[in-house]
Amino acid sequence: MHRMLLTLALAATTALAQTAPQTPAAPTAPADPNTVVARVGDETITLGEYERQYRIYVGRIVNQQGVPFSEDVLSFFAQYRTDILNQLVRSRGLVQLANAAGLQSDATKVDATIAENKQEFGSDEEFTDALQQSGYPDEAAFRQAVTEGLLTGAFVDSLRERFKFGPAVLRAYYVTHKADYTKTAQACVKHILVADEAAAKTVRDRLAGGEEFAKIASEVSQDPGSKDEGGDLGCFEQGQTVPEFDQAAFTGPLNTLQQVTTQFGVHVLQVSQRTSGGVASFEEAEPDIRNTLANLAAEKYLDAKLKGVKIETFADVVAAPAAPTDPAAPAQPKQP
Repeated sequence: MHRMLLTLALAATTALAQTAPQTPAAPTAPADPNTVVARVGDETITLGEYERQYRIYVGRIVNQQGVPFSEDVLSFFAQYRTDILNQLVRSRGLVQLANAAGLQSDATKVDATIAENKQEFGSDEEFTDALQQSGYPDEAAFRQAVTEGLLTGAFVDSLRERFKFGPAVLRAYYVTHKADYTKTAQACVKHILVADEAAAKTVRDRLAGGEEFAKIASEVSQDPGSKDEGGDLGCFEQGQTVPEFDQAAFTGPLNTLQQVTTQFGVHVLQVSQRTSGGVASFEEAEPDIRNTLANLAAEKYLDAKLKGVKIETFADVVAAPAAPTDPAAPAQPKQP
């Protein structure tokens, strides 16, 4: 139903096509997984470790586009292997800076985060399958990512708290960045999509009888994009849905059931909120400005601190994907 979802899907497909080479890179000769590809302080990163992280990075990228990870997609990102190495090096540098600042990983939070993720799946097998579709070889790799993510996140948050800005600085930023705080009119809507008016009448009768909107939506709505969200479409701008639905969303009464027929079927909908467009006031924008300036200051601070970490990268080693090594052959450490 939702043209916005269709637009996003098309944009994701286009972005994926634009960011990936059109032909996979040719396989290279087997490479030693113990080859050093980077040094960050006293820590070395081997080719084998890089390849594992490369899979995870690629998995994250394709998952954001709604595509599950598979071995087939790896070669399409070969031109970004050096960029991914640089991201990995920066991440390791941040972990070292966090440790140097006296921060340590919190095992309790790591366990809680992993447990929370597992709760979204019916079994350990489903969880493992989901990890693999995200590029993680196993739960241990996911645990490492969670550990490092929580640690560096806490470190960055601690830095952001250091930076405070007075009213003059905040207002000056607002004046020079007003375009960033221009709001568009939006409507917040929930709906239940059914096949015909008879089914819509049944939905309305159930609502009149006191049943919850979300419960009915999860049971009968034919919109897969909002069914599991209790029919909630969130808030969207005018023009992002088909005309009939758009008109009801932006001109119909608030907090009142409406019924509209579109090319997708019959919608029983309710508009919970509308916001007008225009430039946000300084008071409305101030919290976001504080957050933006703190992020910029923290980023500059980290860039300066990372310059003090001895970093070496050997991009030529990761420029092309490594072919699988013979597991029966012992690997010998090798320095570039």
